[in-house]
Amino acid sequence: MDHSAHETRPEGGRALTLLAVRATVHCLTGCAIGEVIGMVLGTALGLSNAVTIVLSVALAFVFGYSFTIGPVLRSGLALAAAVPIALAADTASITVMEVIDNLFMVAVPGALAAGLTDPLFWASLLASLAVAFVATVPVNRLLIARGKGHAVVHQLPPRTG
Repeated sequence: MDHSAHETRPEGGRALTLLAVRATVHCLTGCAIGEVIGMVLGTALGLSNAVTIVLSVALAFVFGYSFTIGPVLRSGLALAAAVPIALAADTASITVMEVIDNLFMVAVPGALAAGLTDPLFWASLLASLAVAFVATVPVNRLLIARGKGHAVVHQLPPRTG
């Protein structure tokens, strides 16, 4: 996601909600990639549920942060400056998304025990991400309204050259 074209942070209303939805889609993209890879690897390798969840969460954070660090680096900032921005922009959003989606997976009977060819595995994973998305939008909206979370990325100086 290229953040260089963003306008200033909206004060409220529909524009703020739309920005929160876009920030949550951004977060969901990285989280979903990490979550799916972690769940597939853990299931395929026969790892315990706890280890599979830890792997999924770790990969969700790695991919989630990388989806912010990349554009921030392209804006001209050094890695040492980009990492704190990604941490500030995404930590709360990724955390909420991961807590919700993994609690959902644990709550669905048989979801974590289902194999990769079982529709329950995939339906539960898809539903968990959808529920997590819905739960995370208001969190991102509140953070952005306060100049925190994804709003930190909008405070970057415009890219030159």
